[in-house]
Formats: sequence, C-alpha cells, structure tokens
Amino acid sequence: MKSGRQSEILKIISERDIETQNQLLDALKERGIQSTQATLSRDIKDMRLVKELGSNGSYRYVASRNETDNYEERLKNIFRESIVSYDVAQNLFIIRTLPGLANGACSAIDAMHVDGLVGTLAGDDTAFLAMRDAEAAKKLYHEIEMLF
Repeated sequence: MKSGRQSEILKIISERDIETQNQLLDALKERGIQSTQATLSRDIKDMRLVKELGSNGSYRYVASRNETDNYEERLKNIFRESIVSYDVAQNLFIIRTLPGLANGACSAIDAMHVDGLVGTLAGDDTAFLAMRDAEAAKKLYHEIEMLF
C-alpha cells in the first residue's frame, strides 16, 4: 500500500499545486486512498518532498531535485514490488498486482514510454495494457521478464 500511495502522491503534486498536508489528504481521498496525517507526514519525509515557492507566490509540495531526477527508477521499483504475475493474451498484456496497486503499476508503465503501448486500464489488482499488436505484447513480456 505504501508504494501505491506514494506513487499517487507524486502524481497529485505533479498535476496541481498542493500547499498543505490537509489538501494532500483530500486529494488522496478523492482518489480513494485513505490515510492519516501522521502517515502522510512520514510519506513526505520518506519521499523527501519539499515546499517550493510557485509562480503564483504561494508554496507548494514538489519532489526534491534529486528525487525528480530518479523518478523513473522509483516507478520501476514500485512496479517490481507490486507485480504478482503477468501474461499475454493476443494483443493484451495482463498484469496481476497486490490489492490496490494496479494503478501504481499502470502509472509506472505509462512513465516508461513503452513502444507499441496504446493504453492502460487498471482495476484494484489487475491491469490491462492494450498493445498495438500481438508482437508488441510479446516484446513487452520479454522486457518485463528482464526487470525481474
């Protein structure tokens, strides 16, 4: 749950200005993720989020520069930790994750800019990746094997 929650936090702060922990808690709640202020505070510390002065003159949470440079690697780690199994069915690549982590897995894959990927769809513990054709799905299967 922690890696999925932290992945969502990164997405939230990249999509909109978040000035307070309460705003971040509300944004997580909108996405169906329940958290406490204490847990969120630990996440902020673990992820090394910092407040930066925005162009509108207010402060907002951002990933520290070192974390931003390593964003793709962090998403790959989240992906590795959340996957239970994966398989190919024609041009579909299906991923089974730990409960609640399919969105994080899709986010990681979207950030990887996979060749032949048309789109992703995530449920609670299952993700469907629509590939351009069966060959692209098989290629992705072999690339995923290399991650593990």
